[in-house]
Amino acid sequence: MSISPGSETADRRTELGTTRGVGQLVPVDPATRATIRILIVDDERTLRESCASALAVDGYNATVCGRGEEAQELLRRRAFDIVLIDLYMGQVPGMQLLSAALATNPDTIAIVITGKPTVETSIEALRAGAWDYLPKPFTGAQLQILVGRAAHAVVVARETRAQHAKGGAPAGKPEELSLLGNAPRFREAISLARRVAATDASVFITGESGSGKEIIAQFIHQHSRRASRQMVAINCAALPETLLESEMFGHVKGAFTGAIRDKPGLLEAANGGTMFLDELIEMPKPIQAKLLRVIQDGVVRRVGSESTDAIVNVRFIAATNRHPEDAVRSGTLREDLYYRLRVVPIHVPSLRERPDDVPLLANHFLAYYWQRHRGIDAQLPTLSKAAIWALCAHSWPGNVRELQNVVEHAVVLLEPGADVEPEDIPFISDHRGDADLKALTEDASMEESYYAARDRLLAKFDKRYLTRVVIRAGGNLSKAARMARVDRTTFYRLMERHGLQRNLLGGGEGEEE
Repeated sequence: MSISPGSETADRRTELGTTRGVGQLVPVDPATRATIRILIVDDERTLRESCASALAVDGYNATVCGRGEEAQELLRRRAFDIVLIDLYMGQVPGMQLLSAALATNPDTIAIVITGKPTVETSIEALRAGAWDYLPKPFTGAQLQILVGRAAHAVVVARETRAQHAKGGAPAGKPEELSLLGNAPRFREAISLARRVAATDASVFITGESGSGKEIIAQFIHQHSRRASRQMVAINCAALPETLLESEMFGHVKGAFTGAIRDKPGLLEAANGGTMFLDELIEMPKPIQAKLLRVIQDGVVRRVGSESTDAIVNVRFIAATNRHPEDAVRSGTLREDLYYRLRVVPIHVPSLRERPDDVPLLANHFLAYYWQRHRGIDAQLPTLSKAAIWALCAHSWPGNVRELQNVVEHAVVLLEPGADVEPEDIPFISDHRGDADLKALTEDASMEESYYAARDRLLAKFDKRYLTRVVIRAGGNLSKAARMARVDRTTFYRLMERHGLQRNLLGGGEGEEE
């Protein structure tokens, strides 16, 4: 490390000349810096004291500690805003100190210092709650930049807490931030999102198109300590490479034809907040390399610039509807970028995987769009039993977004107080059943025995047949059993076997005729 007791200040000032000065780029005023309490835990005396001297020059209140037991006692007695912890120490391991720091004060920003940086240890530390890591050896400028970004995060978190204390709600539309669903896999995803929201860990969300990945990202942002700042979203598949680079990183005057003035990019706009990278796998490799530097160092260089234009403090949430591991193996996605962003992976299940949530979501969208298009005075239509069954029978290849659009389309044409029937629902043609059958027959010859393939195919037939006969019976299960020419007990047993719940009708067995 270039920091030493005698030469630190001069070295640091020289290095900072290449980045225009962190104070200018990360606006934390001297008075605020004096209120930020920092603890440095490292068993190398020269290193910890040199770090403390460098941070003291910047106006921070730094405390040093060389023993794990002493650090644990300090953490119990005082609340620190930023803690720098050597990951490999004697007696008390750094990971144990990291857990202790976060347990005593969940708002603490923990930075791990490691002399043996590997992907595995770095990811482990980040998942355990570390804000970032600093590999040895590091320069004075690297320390100052990282602590400056952490201090900025402390200020943002204080703003958010003050906003909540005053009763202020974060910006955002209620319909966008509501996460409806009771399916276990969906609740697991929400629970994980809620836990990770309190940290600054990068999140990688996977799931089919329309399943709600951006909604999860908004939820994480609005429940984070960055909620007082904005979440900036960009679709990496929607823009050509040159335009995507300019939008993300900004450009300087004269960088290309039409660049008549300096323009900051979306990364600078997201400073202090969250950056949502939708369809990350579609990002060109050269831009991935530039993004990796921003994630690692917070350094932004605009298109056409030959120097650092900004130091940003951004939390990253990425999403894709493809398999990221396949993209890494094929070389489409940089492995180092993937592991940097995939600190906490979250998978959003498709609507086919949570059919019990369809009635809940459909009624929610019905009420929302009815009020939006018709007003609160018009009587709300009601989904009939047959309509609910029809909705549950559809495979929803477009997921929640398709359901939302279908319900809105129906609302435009419905009469006030009407009973919504299956014929009132403008379903998009669904050929998934044929696709499933084709996949089944193709896969069976290679992976399944004859009896296993037959049983799976018969199960698909049973479920589709039972669903359609209930729809034809208008949701009356007794009538459906008669139409199927089986007794009611057998009919109910078949429904339960194939996961078709009678409570979806909201009225048990249906009335006898």
